[in-house]
Amino acid sequence: MNILITGGAGFIGSHVVREFVNRYPTYHIFNLDALTYAGNLENLKDVEGASNYTFIKGDIVDAGLINTIFEKYQFDGVVHLAAESHVDRSITDPLAFVHTNIIGTVNLLNAARDMWKDDSDKKRFYHVSTDEVYGSLGAEGLFTESTAYDPNSPYSASKASSDHFVRAYGETYGLPYVITNCSNNYGPNHFPEKLIPLFIHNIIENKPLPVYGDGKYTRDWLFVEDHAVAIDLVFHQGKNHETYNIGGFNEWQNIDLVKLLCRLMDQKLNRPDGSSEKLITYVKDRPGHDLRYAIDADKINKELGWKPSVTFEQGLERTIDWYLNNEVWLKNVTSGDYQAYYQKMYN
Repeated sequence: MNILITGGAGFIGSHVVREFVNRYPTYHIFNLDALTYAGNLENLKDVEGASNYTFIKGDIVDAGLINTIFEKYQFDGVVHLAAESHVDRSITDPLAFVHTNIIGTVNLLNAARDMWKDDSDKKRFYHVSTDEVYGSLGAEGLFTESTAYDPNSPYSASKASSDHFVRAYGETYGLPYVITNCSNNYGPNHFPEKLIPLFIHNIIENKPLPVYGDGKYTRDWLFVEDHAVAIDLVFHQGKNHETYNIGGFNEWQNIDLVKLLCRLMDQKLNRPDGSSEKLITYVKDRPGHDLRYAIDADKINKELGWKPSVTFEQGLERTIDWYLNNEVWLKNVTSGDYQAYYQKMYN
């Protein structure tokens, strides 16, 4: 099969590309990425020479490019991860999220619909989404696949819209699709705008750790390599026109997570206990901040046999070790434009 993975140079995408390239030598994996600030080909150094891997530089917003590569490579499947994904950025520039997450997705859907109309039963369009489309939970309860959508940020609204378009193309045109909604990912190769890699970087540099509000926002955390395995399973074994929630069974309040991270970093860096915790700085809360996300992943567990392979503590320690052993990567991605953005957002 020829498989198109969009956003394959990004954080989650690079792990999915690696999973498919290494596990399926008879497939040819095409990685389409615009190489914006979060896309980095250094994430894929270990597979860039593989005979069953091809990188294509391009933007999913470019409909002409999308149609051309579908015609040229005759894709049998799409794993669609390319997206603007940072909530803070969506607040400052919502239109960028409309263009990439909605228009880009529809461009891919149009190409798939047109190319697969004669043998769609042998194809699959896999759309990767987020738990943020469900909105915010109170102190109790879990998001299930039937939870009503209630997005609260421009980012989650754009992802909710793209989910609806995928389902609409399934109903209107018979496009074979699956959708997954995942919780917060963490692990190696994560661009340091999100909480865990940002704070690892700041602790290394002895910089403040900006915690929004009172730090009591709760998230479910999923190790990125476990997510890549789940995507593999859903792509191959999931049922058409179904949604699967992928979560880590692993809820943490932000402040508790940060304190755990500080303790582990002090140990790894041979610093006195409590050194990193002194860097915690509470900053003004962001607009529309969801209180709690929590995923019920029973469906994918029962139907496909998937569950996380590592505890949060194990995954977090592996993540820290990766960043400490790859400081050149970290320094390369935290220069220039990112520094200007960081100053603007967190002062």
